[in-house]
Amino acid sequence: MWRLTKRALQLLFAAFSLFSLVALVQGWTAFGKHAVGARLRRMQHSPHYRDGHFVNPQPLYNDYGGMLSGMWHKSDHVNPDRPVDVASLSPHAFDAPPASGLRVTWFGHSSMLLEIDGKRILTDPMWSERASPLTWLGPERWYPPPIALEALPKLDAVVISHDHYDHLDYRSIVRLSELGVKFVVPLGVGAHLEYWGVPPERIIELDWWERAELPDLSIVATPARHASGRFLFDKDATLWAGYAIVGPRHRAYYSGDTGLFPALREIGEKLGPFDITLIETGQYNRAWPDWHSGPEQALRAHQLVRGEVMLPVHWALLGLALHGWTEPVERSLVAADQRHALLVTPRPGEPFEPTTHPHFARWWPALPWQTAAQDPIVSTNAE
Repeated sequence: MWRLTKRALQLLFAAFSLFSLVALVQGWTAFGKHAVGARLRRMQHSPHYRDGHFVNPQPLYNDYGGMLSGMWHKSDHVNPDRPVDVASLSPHAFDAPPASGLRVTWFGHSSMLLEIDGKRILTDPMWSERASPLTWLGPERWYPPPIALEALPKLDAVVISHDHYDHLDYRSIVRLSELGVKFVVPLGVGAHLEYWGVPPERIIELDWWERAELPDLSIVATPARHASGRFLFDKDATLWAGYAIVGPRHRAYYSGDTGLFPALREIGEKLGPFDITLIETGQYNRAWPDWHSGPEQALRAHQLVRGEVMLPVHWALLGLALHGWTEPVERSLVAADQRHALLVTPRPGEPFEPTTHPHFARWWPALPWQTAAQDPIVSTNAE
């Protein structure tokens, strides 16, 4: 009996080793690159860099026991069981500039085209089939991109919030680099981009509160409460951030991934008010309440930064948590009503002009979901 057990364990170990080797080889380039030289020295001078990695002013709380037990309470609707109602977006949709000077097109999750005061900014492009270094393993998107990257209008910049795979997509970056795009990224993320072939002169790396100046537009990296990493040994080796995009007439705020944290008020005081906020509301869990805000705290963040209209993002493309896929928008609508806030809910691929205060019909199905009272998401040290 022991011989059979030993043989089975040996075969299992050999299979795991082979699997790991194949994954390592195929994902090697997508893992990215560590910062060295002048880039690393600049990172080391950041007030947010300590002992070889970046840190949050308010540490992230993790309930590891809750993470394990939560697997027994996973929603039956984490992924859609039928096609998602995505808008059909023509490549000519952007030929005419927005009449108001401000237009947003959300492509699902955290990928958005922001047209603001004559400039076009793309956030966290994720056009690949999977949020993963591999093409055959990892979270799979629920529908094709509403428009091809190559069919987008000429971009003035692409902003990246952090280097997790659902925000920094290797294959999308390579395709955009071939179009001659400029990238604005947090400290250290430029090492990945250079490794993938992006010319250094088209990479702008920012610490929190630093800004990139385009003609008639400023892009300011704002604090966020999150983490980074693409492999086993690079946890928090690069910075994470949100962004304030400030034009002569309009202002927009993109939160990136973040839990609730005190500096949101400072962002609003220094850079607000904002005509539109693009705030992550999905992929949350009470076992990691500081990594993602959850819907109710996202509305709180919207008001702290002095937002006028809020678009809930970081949902409706990938299943990365245990809640139902429609729960973030359902809870956001309830929270917006309670806080008397204006929330917009366009379909992925549906352009809108936020200053016109548009209204959208419900395009997602009616599915069971847990309320804030049933599953509260409460960040620690948030105020």
